[in-house]
Formats: sequence, structure tokens, C-alpha cells
Amino acid sequence: MEHVLFLTGRLAEPALRRVLAGIADLPFSWEVREIGLQVAALMTAEMVGRRLQPPLGADRIIVPGRCRGDIAALAGRLGVPVERGPDELKDLPRHFDRAALELDLSEPGPLIFAEIVDAPRLGVEAIVERAARLRRDGADVIDLGCLPETAFDHLEDSVCALVGEGHRVSVDSLDPRELLRGGRAGCHYLLSLNDTTLWIADEVAATPVLIPRSGGDEASLDAAIEALSARGRPFLADAILDPIPFGFTASIGRYQRLRQRWPEAPIMMGIGNLTELTEADTSGISALLLGIAAELGAAAVLTTQVSAHARRAVREADWARRIMHAAASRRVLPKGLGDALMTVHARHPFPDTPDEIAATAAAVRDPNFRIQVSAAGLHVYNRDGMRLGQGAFEFWPRLGLEGDAAHAFYMGAELAKAEIAWRLGKRYVQDQPLDWGCADEREREDLTNFASPGSTARRPDRP
Repeated sequence: MEHVLFLTGRLAEPALRRVLAGIADLPFSWEVREIGLQVAALMTAEMVGRRLQPPLGADRIIVPGRCRGDIAALAGRLGVPVERGPDELKDLPRHFDRAALELDLSEPGPLIFAEIVDAPRLGVEAIVERAARLRRDGADVIDLGCLPETAFDHLEDSVCALVGEGHRVSVDSLDPRELLRGGRAGCHYLLSLNDTTLWIADEVAATPVLIPRSGGDEASLDAAIEALSARGRPFLADAILDPIPFGFTASIGRYQRLRQRWPEAPIMMGIGNLTELTEADTSGISALLLGIAAELGAAAVLTTQVSAHARRAVREADWARRIMHAAASRRVLPKGLGDALMTVHARHPFPDTPDEIAATAAAVRDPNFRIQVSAAGLHVYNRDGMRLGQGAFEFWPRLGLEGDAAHAFYMGAELAKAEIAWRLGKRYVQDQPLDWGCADEREREDLTNFASPGSTARRPDRP
């Protein structure tokens, strides 16, 4: 049996032993070694290399998730594989469960069509710039939305510019003339044709998206599918998703019946009617709709980013499609596959109980303040004792920082962050930013990180 060595600091050692002892059926034996430092988060690869000497009697070493430095070089020096565990030791059970699943989120699932709804009012350069942002957020196809009774004189130039930048392009219009212009300019898809406008598909090479003549007219959508299938033409079929409370439930039923009637038909689902027209956090809406799309085996979704609250819809759809595709294709629940869509809450916000925090606080012998959050509130402690409260302002008269403006500013900022985490139910770690998942406005993670479900960009260790 493999033997695994876990490295930690003095304060975390008892808790690490308790957590490991509580994990049933681990496929390895283990030991815990404290390497002579107080706080595990301060561990570095260089420090481990100085304090450990081979042979170690272990087949693998696991260091804390925030251990800085080159662990590959450390492994070479010690002659044993070294890996980082989770940032928080209480997450070790889920860490090993996730490793056992070995789910890879690099398979994207359905295509994302991202619509630029006001394209006629933007110049070509602005359209190309916006398309680049949408593509970085995960869009596969840039949809040029035409507007009723609004001239789009630069439609052809826009299509050519986008294609020249390597984008796949669709043109979305109710005007057959604009669809023809887009198709002749070289766009890849046309939104949308029904059984009365299929002649447009005979004029251009673009793949049409088929819709019913009216939202509930399933027979007309079937007629369009039959006609293009007989011609051997590729297409996407969209049963039209209606907003709440104007037929949403009935429209879900239409998609289900469409799949039953046409088991192999490539389906598109437009999700913007829900994300744009429902004032609720869009990450959850996207998760649910992409879950439905995964069950349907949908080939594509269409989304927009018009409303301010939906400004991350493409990024959220990208994460949602990957998570739901992985869950559906491997027949597992969409749990433990990544935290990107947990933008407001955390699955396990309070890893430590008040008694566990009190035990850690009792071992502290220095004046530096530590902040932790439990279900009971905010815990602030140092060698002078523990303070418990539920709001940042409660602590001001209890910390004795009136003569130290810099320290008071730091503690105020950290306590405000801790209070937000406590009230929302998010994970708080001192000196680390709160994890807002894919709602974070900073540059999105590189796609290579999709192979590590739930991973976040490594941040500096706290001092």
C-alpha cells in the first residue's frame, strides 16, 4: 500500500490528524510531520528541502495548498513525488473524492453563440473588439444581431472582418435581405429560418437555425426540419425558450418533445430570455439552463450580455456547459466539479467550529491578530485572548489599535471582508480575496485550468 507523508505547521497539526483519521477507506497509509514552523501557510518548497532529508520512508508527499515555490524541483531533490493539497485542510475529504473522479472540464459541450445585439449601431472596429472579449469569455460563434428598421450598411464588412480574425460568425435578422447579405459575405450560420423562408438556405452556404413560425407551432418546425433533412443540409433547430411568466414551462416541454421526435437533430436553445429578463443572479440561471441543455444533448446555446446584471452571461455559460456536460456524460451529479458558479455562496463556508478555533487560539503566543469565521461569527485572537463578534465595527474598541493607523486600516479591511463572508456564507481566509467564482471581473482563467475542477489561481500566502 502506498504511504503518504503530509507536511504541516504546529498550529494545524492536531486538526490535520483529526481530519485524516476521519476519512474512511483511504487507499493509502499516512503520517503527519510538523516541520518546525508555526503556520502551515508560510511553508515554502525551499524550506521543506532544507528541513527534510531522504530517505523519508514515504511514496508521496502532500504539502499545504498555499505552499509556495517549485514543488517539481523539490520532488527531484527528495526523490519522492510532491503535490499540493487543498488550501484548507478541512477540504481534504473532497480533495480525494474529486481526484478519484478525474473529471476533465476541458470538453466544452454545446457551442456558445454570443449575440452583439446592437451591431448596426457599432462600427466595424468596435464589433471586432467586442467579439474578441466575447471569445475570451468562452464564445464559439459571434452573432451579429440586426435591428428592425435600422440600416446595417456595414454588415458585409463586419462579417468579413470577423472571419478574418478567425471567428465563426452568425447573422441574426428577421429581414431575409439581411440574411442573404450575411450569407453571401461568408457568415457561418443564419438566425433564423422557418418553413416559409427555407429558400434562403438554397441561396447561401451558411447553416440555418430553424424556428417555428410562432412560439408554439411545433408542426411548422417539424416541417422545416423534414425539408432540410431531405436535402441533406445541416441545420440547428430551436423550439424557442419563452421568459417567465410568458410560457417558460411550456417551452421547456417543447424542447423535450422536439428531442423525442428528432433524436439526432442538433438543437439550439436561446437562454437570453431567462438571463436577461429575470432579475436574479445569472450564474444560477445559467447552471440550470445548461443542465437542461445537457440532458437534451443540445448542440448550441444562444446568449446575450445586454442588461448590467447579465454582463458575465457568456463566461457563466462557458463554465456551466463544461460542468453540466461532464456531469451528464459521466452520469454523476453536478457537485464537486468546480466552484466557478458558486458566486454568492460557498459549498462549505465555515470549515472550523468555534471550539476548534478556540483550541487554535489557545496555542498562539505572539501579538499578531488572526481572523477566522465560523457559523457563530467573526473570531479575532492573538496571545491576549479571543474576541467574537458579528460585525466589523464591534471590534474597534476591543483591539487597542487607536495609536496604529496602518494596522487599524488593515484590520478594518480584513474584518469588513470577514463580515461579508459570514453574512453571505462564503469561505474567508485572512489576507486572501474572497472567491467570487466566475463573477470575478479580473481576467478569466486560462482554459488549461479546466482540467483541475474547482481550482483557482494560486494567490500569495498570507504573512
